[in-house]
Amino acid sequence: MSKTVLVTGGLGFIGSNLVDLLIEKGYQVVVIDNLSSGSRSNMNPKAIYYYDDVSVALQSKLKENIEIIFHLAAEARIQPSFKSPLLWFRSNVEATAVVCDYAKNNNCRVVYAGSSSCYAGKYMNPYTFTKKQAEEVCRMYSEVFNLSTVTARFFNVYGPRNPLIGEFTPIIAKFEEKIKNNQPLTIVGNGEQRRDFTHVYDICEGLIELSKQEWKADIFNLGTGTNYSINELADMFDGEKIYLPARPGEARETRADITKTTLKTGWKPVHKLKDYIKEKLNEIK
Repeated sequence: MSKTVLVTGGLGFIGSNLVDLLIEKGYQVVVIDNLSSGSRSNMNPKAIYYYDDVSVALQSKLKENIEIIFHLAAEARIQPSFKSPLLWFRSNVEATAVVCDYAKNNNCRVVYAGSSSCYAGKYMNPYTFTKKQAEEVCRMYSEVFNLSTVTARFFNVYGPRNPLIGEFTPIIAKFEEKIKNNQPLTIVGNGEQRRDFTHVYDICEGLIELSKQEWKADIFNLGTGTNYSINELADMFDGEKIYLPARPGEARETRADITKTTLKTGWKPVHKLKDYIKEKLNEIK
């Protein structure tokens, strides 16, 4: 019999791709999303949807018997978190506690979507701090209540449905849009900061692999193990470059060590950044 799973944030970029893959693999999928950043255009007709905050839906609305929770709902982005840190605390820390408490009371596993930004230091910005604190919430529930929790730390994710959100649009989606509109590629800082870019399909496969076992607050990286500078990325798009002032709170370099992830789950990324960009450029031309 197929498992019934919950995806919080299941109308967002990563969440909606995960919903589609879960359904393709035969899971029964329930989604909670308050539409603060997700879109109804990402709906899958085979999933069940609750349009509300995670805390409200879990405490008063959810009717299905859930076996696994993929907790992706969060306030994302580093720069906006400087302006509204309390919102980031409520959405990223308090909501994770509600998820873990629901899981404790209903015998669910929790797969939590963490962030690789904590490797640069958890005090760099409110976003990173709250994502790291949510990991600690998962750890506490594992240690005290024996809840199965696992954190997947994402690196820079790209692929279908990558959102266009103005100034803070993820860099690959931003470059795609600039090329489509024959505009220069805008680069923050000197462009020598390096990022591990990981396709969303690989991320989703990794999340599902992590959901298949019991864990006790384990942490796994989901990345490629290879990084590129933003200048190198811009060269792949072959566009004119414009440089903007550097921004606070951002890491100089990210690169995933996926040795543990591959050893414990067998997961390896299969999508290549250069192939993706080449395909996109062919579509645009």
